[in-house]
Amino acid sequence: MPEAGPRVPALMVQGTCSDAGKSLIAAAFCRLFARRGLKVAPFKAQNMALNSFVTLKGEEMGRAQALQAAACGLEPDARMNPVLLKPVSDQGSQVIVLGSPVGMMRVREYMAYKRKAWRAVCRAWAELATGCDLMVLEGAGSPAEINLRRHDIVNMRMAAHAGAKVLLVADIDRGGAFAALAGTMALLGRADRAHVAGFALNRFRGDASLLAPAMEAVSRRTRRPFFGVVPMIPGLRLPEEDSVSFKLGRSPGMGTGREPAAPGLLDVALIDLPHISNVTDCDALRAEPGLRLRAVRRPEELGQPQLVILPGSRNSMADMAFLRASGLADALRAHALDCLEAGRGAVVGICGGLQLLGERIDDPLGLEAGKSGERAVAGLGLLPLTTELAPGKTLRRTEGTALPALAGEALPVTGYEIHHGVSESRGAQVIMRDGEGAPLGWGRLDAGHTARIWGTYLHGVFDSDSFRHALLRRLRREAGLAPVAGATWDLGPELDRVADVVAASLDLAAIDRLLGL
Repeated sequence: MPEAGPRVPALMVQGTCSDAGKSLIAAAFCRLFARRGLKVAPFKAQNMALNSFVTLKGEEMGRAQALQAAACGLEPDARMNPVLLKPVSDQGSQVIVLGSPVGMMRVREYMAYKRKAWRAVCRAWAELATGCDLMVLEGAGSPAEINLRRHDIVNMRMAAHAGAKVLLVADIDRGGAFAALAGTMALLGRADRAHVAGFALNRFRGDASLLAPAMEAVSRRTRRPFFGVVPMIPGLRLPEEDSVSFKLGRSPGMGTGREPAAPGLLDVALIDLPHISNVTDCDALRAEPGLRLRAVRRPEELGQPQLVILPGSRNSMADMAFLRASGLADALRAHALDCLEAGRGAVVGICGGLQLLGERIDDPLGLEAGKSGERAVAGLGLLPLTTELAPGKTLRRTEGTALPALAGEALPVTGYEIHHGVSESRGAQVIMRDGEGAPLGWGRLDAGHTARIWGTYLHGVFDSDSFRHALLRRLRREAGLAPVAGATWDLGPELDRVADVVAASLDLAAIDRLLGL
């Protein structure tokens, strides 16, 4: 077993369940400590997430730790999330260690690999913690998952290795928070319970004083204090770790396909693929005024949006099968061709969505092959390009130029690429190039030389303010909608907002004493 790492003050945020708000509370602590001038860094030993990020070194890591790094004022580093699991199917995931993929593994294969993964975790922790004043760690799921405890490398085993004080968080908006806290403590072993310093309730609506009797009862039973109650923060617009909130319909600014169109709003439809990934590509759109972003899951929900987005996919072959079986494939084809003929609107694919727009996806090595074992599928046939899934993975931060066919003028775009697919154009128009002039996206133009069907491998393409504003202006003008001032996409104010709420809600003086600050 690796030796214990450097002993620096360490606060670990764990939860009684997934999506309890651990990531944002950890980000808030990162921001608060950084604002005090402390050298602080985030750390999550193992992350299972659908939304990932690429560092300047071309390493892949969890999006939540990238956000926490920003809260610390640091450039994201794969050591902050040494093990990333990206589910490809219900039974298997791509395993990424220190930023690089090491293979596709089923559950038992990964269990056998855990010893190597733990060594990588310990090495990353030692390197990151050295020289820091403080570390903020995040757990995963619940520490009381009895069936997983033996193989744990992210919750109590990591807390013990780091000597971290654990703040256990429960989401009271879901109900059952007090039972979850008491039950978690009851299921933990004595050594694991010793790491828990106290509790916090998250996402509360109403008068927190009404909770006092229940909090006192749980504290008596568990012999642990409550550090406070964090209220629900309305309209928060920060990238999510995965798609849990999106799938549950809890993402701020995200509607559903059943909602009626509102007058004066640009209608943007996001196709909810079963294997959707990097839904964060739409975060900047959610923050825009005069726009309604809605998730579409069935063909009857599509309607006549001005913009349709086919997002990234962890398994583009399986998602193509879903589009075909659900009837969405036919609906998307018809809508895209209407946009092309009418000269208004657009259908856009990002990464896996780009592949779906093409004519064919080949998987000669079976990287995404499911139970059917298919090695090739026909795409939507809306762009003349083919894609082959290759064993090597493209991981890079990218700067490029969106050509005039997209928004009326050449505009800078920045983002990152994460893909196994290699796409080859068979006559599609290049609509975006990287800094070296290589194609970064392809499209199909109408008679007025405007791209109506287009796709790109650039995640985060809508984060670039000038490009996003120009594209939305064009779409609003075509739809006969009055212009609106665009929003600036900046995470800093939202991080400060979360930090301020947490500072006002939790007993920070007690947490300082706990950490010896």
